[in-house]
Order: sequence, then structure tokens, then C-alpha cells
Amino acid sequence: MPFLVLDGMTKRYASHGRWHPVLRDVTLDIPEGAFVSVIGASGSGKTTLVSLAAGLMAPDAGTITMAGAAVTGPGPDRGVVFQSYSLLPWMTVLENVQLAVDATRPDWSPTARRARAEHFVHLVGLTDARQKRPGELSGGMRQRVAVARGLATEPRVLLLDEPFSALDALTRATLQRELARIWTSARCTVLMITNDVDEAILLADRIHVLAPAPGGGSTLGPAIDVELPRPRVLRELNRSREYQRVRRAIVDTLASVRDAAQDLKGDSVPLLHAAEPRGGLFPRLAGARPRASRAEVGAE
Repeated sequence: MPFLVLDGMTKRYASHGRWHPVLRDVTLDIPEGAFVSVIGASGSGKTTLVSLAAGLMAPDAGTITMAGAAVTGPGPDRGVVFQSYSLLPWMTVLENVQLAVDATRPDWSPTARRARAEHFVHLVGLTDARQKRPGELSGGMRQRVAVARGLATEPRVLLLDEPFSALDALTRATLQRELARIWTSARCTVLMITNDVDEAILLADRIHVLAPAPGGGSTLGPAIDVELPRPRVLRELNRSREYQRVRRAIVDTLASVRDAAQDLKGDSVPLLHAAEPRGGLFPRLAGARPRASRAEVGAE
């Protein structure tokens, strides 16, 4: 049954005295416990989509419901992790995570709140660094703190806005594995925004592409189901026919998005920089269809 439902959602912004649509007629339903990814180019409205689902802004049209109740503002039932870490620099790792616990569990004893924060710090593998401040951490460790803080409220829905996009490839791969492990353990509902095709296939049950909508703005394309068994290993995905099928469907959709955007705008439209596999992890497959080039798919 649908758990998080976005129904006919539209959002516009005013600029220079005119309204400009960012999202138009977005409809999405996510079952409880599912992991859904949305892929989109820069400027396609990905962060706006997360902010609407989090209740940080209201749609101009359409509705958002969770478990049948209207979403009218932010709440502890939805945890959000953005690209920026947004950690308080004067607080330790543990204190940053406990801040979220304190805000959502004020009726708990200090001992219970600290134990809960310690649990999530341990969950992301930062127990040994729990007394360090953000300035003493690597970028990957800071993002782990942000993920721990997002999980510490024990949200029913975890909203991730390109949480790994600023990280190097090795750190990103490590945190992808951590996220898959945490989701398997916590089993909360996840909506993840990404611009990395392989990341979406590695983590998600279902993938949507943000595509240009008639009249301006972006809307969600049809669902692409990912029927790969878990746990998934990045280096082994290229051996799977299901991986090849899903990746081909996404790249074909991105090519259609490019063509539609060019028809609407009349010029070259940049798309995803990660639409072709990374050579080191995904060598060209024997007998596979030639990959779309950056010139064909577009580069950010």
C-alpha cells in the first residue's frame, strides 16, 4: 500500500516579475519500507522535491500525504540529509547526533537520550570518533554524522538529497555500502535524490527520472523497477543482466529527456555527468550495447 504519496504536486518560483515552474504535476507513491531513487540533472528540481516531501515548503498545487495524513510542515517522522553537512562546529560527533534526539525525545531521561545517540553513532561506524568535532573529521566522516543525525529521530521516512555527491569515489562507495546496511537494519522508507545512475541501481528498489514537463518545469517519468537481489556488490553488478536492463532503460530515458528538453528550449541541454559507467568499476561488457557518449547524453 502507498505510504508516502505525492499527488499532482506543482511548485513555482517568482523571478523578474514572472512565475517559473520548477515541478509540474509530480505524482509518486512509495510503499512503506521501500527504497526509491529519483535521478535528475542539475536544476531539474531535485532539492525542491525533497523540501516539499519534508514539509519545508508547501506546493502551489497538489497534495502530500504520509500514512493517510496530510503533510503540512516538517516533523520528526521525516528525517532529511542534504548535500551540506550542516553540523554545529563547536559540538562533538556525539553531541551533534544527540541534538536531534533531544529535540524529538524531550520526555526521555538524559541517560536514555545519550544511549540513543551513541547507538546511531555506532551504527555509522564513528564510535572511536564520537568526541571529535567536525573540523577534525574528513568529509566522509562528516557525512556519516549527518546520516546518523537523520536516523537518530527514528523517522518513518528518510529523505536524502544527493548526500554523497561531494565525496571522492572511494568514500562514496564506502558510504553507499553503509547506507544499504543501515536501511536493511532500520527498514525505514527512503526517498533518495541522486545524479549517479549506478548509485541508484545499487541502492534502490525503484527509480524515476525527472523529465521536462509540457509547459515548463519537471515531472517524474515512469517507474523503473530494480529486481536485483540484496546485498548488492558494486563490482559485480556489471555481470547481471538485470543491471544491464535497468541501466539501459535509464540511459534511454535520459536520452529521451535530453531530446524533449531540446525541443522545449531549442538549444543544447546538459544532463547527467554519470550516465556512463566508470571505467574502473564497470568495464565495457562483451556484447553489450555501446554506451552513450557524453556528447550524446550530455555533461554537467
